[in-house]
Amino acid sequence: MPLRSKKKILMSWSSGKDSAWALNLLRHDRDIDVVALLTTFNNEAGRVAMHGVRHRIVELQAHAAELPLIAVDLPYPCSNAEYEAAMSRALDNAVDRYDVEAVAFGDLHLEDVRGYREKQLSMTGLEPLFPLWGQPTDALAREMIEGGLRAIITCVDPKQMPAMFAGADFDAALLDSLPAGVDPCGENGEFHTVVTAGPVFEVPLDVVVGDTVERDGFVFADILPTVG
Repeated sequence: MPLRSKKKILMSWSSGKDSAWALNLLRHDRDIDVVALLTTFNNEAGRVAMHGVRHRIVELQAHAAELPLIAVDLPYPCSNAEYEAAMSRALDNAVDRYDVEAVAFGDLHLEDVRGYREKQLSMTGLEPLFPLWGQPTDALAREMIEGGLRAIITCVDPKQMPAMFAGADFDAALLDSLPAGVDPCGENGEFHTVVTAGPVFEVPLDVVVGDTVERDGFVFADILPTVG
């Protein structure tokens, strides 16, 4: 009997913990082959939007994950039409280069976000996958940490949690200290992270926390590579 070919997956990569843990789960599925990471960048700042993570850090993540990176540069400001056109080109490129059949996302609970992704992919023939969907976020956050994932909070919404959490390690102590009402995975936009180590990386990233700044109503901690 011929071997069944694996489904080739493109991982939507935010640089944060949810996409990293989704990648970890996908890699344990023997019927799936994750072939590349896809990340959008603000081309003016050279950073991942909202997460505020430098392009170089994402390159290091892709190298540590042993996957090619498809970088999508977006103008700032970026209209919805410009975003969708850039994503369409990137997905066409992924299909041509890697025979991609599906795109995986790290979304957890937000129905409107999932609905938008499904609508956009319905026009491409690519299947949307949501490996983490519906999981209780407190248990999921602790599962990530116990599973060896290491991350740093890069962005905080000070309207939802104290700015002092920017630059903090995403660990059990942090989960225990989160204010009441803050989602342990930051699913409501309370915070965003950058992954520095875990089961999806062959080697951990060597980084330091730099300056903390307030911009556009959010507080960002700059994460810097120690070399390069």
